[in-house]
Amino acid sequence: MKLGIMMFTTEYTIRPDELARACEERGFDSVWFPEHTHIPVSRISPYPSGAPLPKEYSHTYDLIVALMAAAAATTKINLGSAICLVTERDPIILAKEVASVDRLSNGRLTLGIGAGWNADECENHGVPFKKRWKVMWERLEAMKAIWTKDEAEYHGEFVNFDPIWCYPKPVQKPHPPVIFGTNTEKGLDRVAQYCDGWISNPRGVGQLPEMVRYLRTAAEKFGRRPDDISLTCLGAAGDEAAIKERGFPTLDTSAVMKCRDLGFKQAIFMIPSEASEKTLPVLDEFAALIPKVA
Repeated sequence: MKLGIMMFTTEYTIRPDELARACEERGFDSVWFPEHTHIPVSRISPYPSGAPLPKEYSHTYDLIVALMAAAAATTKINLGSAICLVTERDPIILAKEVASVDRLSNGRLTLGIGAGWNADECENHGVPFKKRWKVMWERLEAMKAIWTKDEAEYHGEFVNFDPIWCYPKPVQKPHPPVIFGTNTEKGLDRVAQYCDGWISNPRGVGQLPEMVRYLRTAAEKFGRRPDDISLTCLGAAGDEAAIKERGFPTLDTSAVMKCRDLGFKQAIFMIPSEASEKTLPVLDEFAALIPKVA
């Protein structure tokens, strides 16, 4: 099993390039960054965990910039978005950005995608919140066309363009792996239909066995081999209560092993948004698990 690290990097935390180097030096397989372009002051949309919205959500670096900083500072660690809000990005520009990072990193990028939970944030980008899922899937289909065709075109309800030239193309073929973050059966159907993998939601760890069974059935329904869909567990290293008590997560080895037994090939540890002096000891603690599960 491979282990990765995810963090909201900001102007007051460890830098994304420094975090990526530190993870690579300690033997982690991957480093992941989330994104929010902004947080509306209205705060109409409640934070899904029920807690106050963490400060870092409105301070995080741009996702693509953070990924490129991490790529330039490393040579072998894999890079991922967890998750990229496709509903908040122009698909032609995002296709070019993803292909550029994948090429400049020599094929180390995984694109984790989602539609977002913040209605105001989504609608500030001109996307009706109730239409966000259809918008996301159309944009993904359009990006796949751009990545794989010399003269790409797409004609849908929300994305529409005649044949275009758009380079570079990704190093990975046909494109970087696309994994979808979801916690619902309908979402798992979309994983089976559109994506290369599933990234589980940390709020649904107890539901993992049932959801894995459902995803395997869905894969067969769409004519795919279940083993061809990768499984990534997000949030396998403790809970929010532990973070509040210690300032960083506990190392829940049993949770990681349960994920491995279910067929998950990768677990991502979420760590608090802190400066280097607090972050590096957490990485050292988590790195001790790598030889036990590799």
